[in-house]
Amino acid sequence: MPPSPSRRKVIRTYNLCLLGFGNVNQTLLRLLQRKNSELRERGIVWRIAGVATRKMGWVANENGLDPAALLSNNVLAQSRAGTPAPHDVREWLRLAKADVLFEATSLSPRDGQPAIDHIRAALEAGAHAITANKGPIVHAFEELRSLARAKGRKFLFESTVMDGVPIFSLFRDNLLCIHLQGFRGILNSTTNVILSGVEEGLSFEESLVKAQELGVAETDASNDIEGWDAAVKVAALIRVLMDVPIRLEEIQREGISKLSEDVVRAARAEGKPYKLVCRAQRTDQGVMASVRPERVPLSDPLAWVAGTSSIVYFETDIFPGLAITENNPGLDATAYGMLADFVRAVKET
Repeated sequence: MPPSPSRRKVIRTYNLCLLGFGNVNQTLLRLLQRKNSELRERGIVWRIAGVATRKMGWVANENGLDPAALLSNNVLAQSRAGTPAPHDVREWLRLAKADVLFEATSLSPRDGQPAIDHIRAALEAGAHAITANKGPIVHAFEELRSLARAKGRKFLFESTVMDGVPIFSLFRDNLLCIHLQGFRGILNSTTNVILSGVEEGLSFEESLVKAQELGVAETDASNDIEGWDAAVKVAALIRVLMDVPIRLEEIQREGISKLSEDVVRAARAEGKPYKLVCRAQRTDQGVMASVRPERVPLSDPLAWVAGTSSIVYFETDIFPGLAITENNPGLDATAYGMLADFVRAVKET
């Protein structure tokens, strides 16, 4: 007997727009293809209706772009015939009839732009906004959260800290009524790979090349090496999980560029290796936060976090030491965070 109409699963097709088509969004597209059957079981069908990069410009087709052609960099011919090419993000979203924006442009730690404008445009256009970019959280979290609520849309960002590990959703959906006192951890993969490589005998330059080959470091890795990426992650955790609108300049920041190779190797030989440690703690004066190289004794689990691995310890009023670790993740982990946000967004609205 066929299922009654009331029991039939409602299937909806969502138009997805990818802003930035580097490693993250390309990996996301491949993951979407791999997870097609699981998504369909949840009533979700998708198509890529827009892709935008500096090189190709704004490409939109509400009927869908060919994923295989996208991944082979053959996309420009897929725009809808007879339709003028969009000239900005708002026109692009409109022509694509976007339901969801995946924002994966490069981090601008000092102002979060243009990612903030991209996300604002998506929410105002009635699309969910999902980002792997930390800048908008640090510089416009409260505004974008309020705008998403007003529009009945979702602004989600699970991939911004520790790839796709569900930190933000863990606190939002499961650790209810928890009061976060502070945290400490290792949150930047590039500096971790560099320090690990130097300890093994590589030069700083060789270790940086290794991080770039792994896909965790940009061509210009200064944001990582000087501690900006880690500081932005600290600020994001404080703003979202501790509900404190801390400014980036309030976080004491020091990168690893002043460490010599000999000093790094000697510290490891002495059993207290250097790590770029992130810290935040509530005090009577507010939240005190820092990012700086610290020598960590081998008795501390942070000392054993190497390569692309990450760790964070949360101190709460209920759990005095709640640790989350991630062992050498790849780009799939970042892409998974965005995919999980996609499922949350469309199933909760």
